[in-house]
Amino acid sequence: MNLRDIAGNVFPELNTQIGGALGDLEISGISADSRKVSPGMAFVAVAGTKADGASFIADAVSRGASVVVAGHQADAGSVPVLQVSEPRRFLSIAASRFFGRQPETMVAVTGTAGKTSVASFTRQIWAHAGHPAAMIGTTGVVSPTRNEYGALTTPDPVSLHELLAELAEEGVTHAAMEASSHGLDQFRLDGVRLAAAAFTNLGRDHMDYHPTVEDYMAAKMRLFRDLLPKGSPAVIFADDAWSAQAIAAARDAGQDVRTVGRKGSFLTLKRVEHFRHKQIAEVHIGGDISEVHIPLAGDFQIANALVAAGLAISTGVAAPVAMAALEKLVGASGRLELVGHTHDGALAYVDYAHKPDALENVLNSVRPFTTGRVVVVFGCGGDRDRGKRPIMGEIACRLADVVIVTDDNPRSEDPAAIRSEIMAAAACATEIGDRAEAIRNAVGLLKSGDTLIVAGKGHEEGQTIGGVTLPFSDHVELRKALEGLTS
Repeated sequence: MNLRDIAGNVFPELNTQIGGALGDLEISGISADSRKVSPGMAFVAVAGTKADGASFIADAVSRGASVVVAGHQADAGSVPVLQVSEPRRFLSIAASRFFGRQPETMVAVTGTAGKTSVASFTRQIWAHAGHPAAMIGTTGVVSPTRNEYGALTTPDPVSLHELLAELAEEGVTHAAMEASSHGLDQFRLDGVRLAAAAFTNLGRDHMDYHPTVEDYMAAKMRLFRDLLPKGSPAVIFADDAWSAQAIAAARDAGQDVRTVGRKGSFLTLKRVEHFRHKQIAEVHIGGDISEVHIPLAGDFQIANALVAAGLAISTGVAAPVAMAALEKLVGASGRLELVGHTHDGALAYVDYAHKPDALENVLNSVRPFTTGRVVVVFGCGGDRDRGKRPIMGEIACRLADVVIVTDDNPRSEDPAAIRSEIMAAAACATEIGDRAEAIRNAVGLLKSGDTLIVAGKGHEEGQTIGGVTLPFSDHVELRKALEGLTS
């Protein structure tokens, strides 16, 4: 593919820079990582949080880069340098054009909590309707031919568009992906051809990246404002404190707003009965009423299921088919996932809740079917928003009966210091730094009717301490502790 085809007409400032022979230059690939450059590739110098990509231009050129794209003037020797206003966006658009193919129907979901579940549920509904479907998100990639563990909510643009082309090649026609605030703010989803998009909720998160909650919300709204084609379905959960702002933003962007939830008009939730392993929901769709037995615990899972159904219906699935699919949903890994129970019936769950609203939601969700005590084990990650630590400590003590504060992923911080910041607002809590020991202790406390939540790490299979990630799974440790009760 030549440089003119990759650059296209998206960046007016390139029109005068790409002409004649330069526009005809064949490009063999594109990368923002100089270490991955090979002869004939375009190198995009992206400014990162720790280093400016321009400092790696010489390395990229030495590896064979045939053109460099940067946000300012730079010296690349005899290799041409193109200047663009936003290199990150150029990288995404160029990657989209270079790899070309995508699943025909793409949707993206943003919000603080629920993105993984919504993407997973949407894939499952499409599959139930007979479509070859995939999901891309925090837990990895799932398609008819693969189930790969991942670590990033929104992959980098080159990896993302390469993956989309692979999915299209293997026959996937429908794909749902998560849209993180980082990914949106850094233009990682630009170039994805969306058919619909969704918003779940907004709570405190990523305050180490966004200066204010308003800035965080604005980053989320890029999905409707800049990426979703005008007039497309925007499915919005209507019952969140930030729903009105999301609805206004989507409408201002010219989108076809479709609200779901108790206050929703597209899918209206009228009644919910909570049970230990399922919920029964009455959902109104236009003039039709559906009683849906959803095999998942937690009120927030009803919200996620409705958003997913809204996306599926908005992309061509008949409403009765979508409602039938909800009765066969399998929860996303580590999202209020029942791992086991004690011999006298106390339930033990793993949940990814690592932010205040998510912890509050999961603790509130298990209370209706807990006849005994709610027990929670949690911690907070290092090198992340410190302000949420006492907030989460207060929430735990207010909503749980037994609280154990432990380590999450301390990263480069002192684990004891992190725990002390949580404990400052958690006078009710017991502090046990070793996470495996904390889980064993919690299981040993369980009595009939109790519910245990091990929160914070969910699907993760490692614990990062210092610069090292050691094997660690809440699922594995919880199962071992439960088995230890009967051995």
